[in-house]
Amino acid sequence: MNDSEPFQRASAAALRYLSHRPRSEAEVRTRLARRFPPNVVDSVIEELSLRGLTDDSKFAALWADSRSRHSPRSAFAIRRELTAKGVSQELADSAVRDIDDRDAAYTAGAKHARRLGGSDHAAFRSRMWGYLRRRGFSPSISRSVIAHLWDERRGERSEAQELSAES
Repeated sequence: MNDSEPFQRASAAALRYLSHRPRSEAEVRTRLARRFPPNVVDSVIEELSLRGLTDDSKFAALWADSRSRHSPRSAFAIRRELTAKGVSQELADSAVRDIDDRDAAYTAGAKHARRLGGSDHAAFRSRMWGYLRRRGFSPSISRSVIAHLWDERRGERSEAQELSAES
C-alpha cells in the first residue's frame, strides 16, 4: 500500500470513476494518466487489481451480457466495442462466445419492428435492414430475420382481420 498523497488522490479518482459503472483496466489507466504520473497510475492499477476492482474478464462478460439484454448487437460488434475499451482480443472472444447472432438480431428487430407501425413492406425492409446492419449483423442474418418479422407481422394482421370479420 502506498500512502503518498498523489497515490491517495489517484486512488480516490479511480474509485469515483469506477463507481458509475464497471470499467476496463485500460479505461481506468487512460483516465488516471490525464492527471497523474505513470508510476502513480501503475501503483493504483495494481492496487485496484488486487482488490478485484479492475478485472477485464469480468468487465468483458458484464459488457457482453448487458449488450445482449438491453441493446442487442452482433458478437462482432460487441467484440469490437470491447477491444476499443482496451480488452484483449482473447478476452473479448471469450465474452461473446455464447452470443447467437440470429437470436440477438431477432430480439433487436422485434423491438424495432413495433416502432414501424403501418409501414409497407419496402419501408419496413429498408428501415429494418439499416437498423440491423448498424448493430453489426451480417447480411444473411439480417435478411432472414427481416423476412421472419414481416411474416409474423402479416400473420398478426390477418388474425386481426379475421377477428374483425367475425364481429
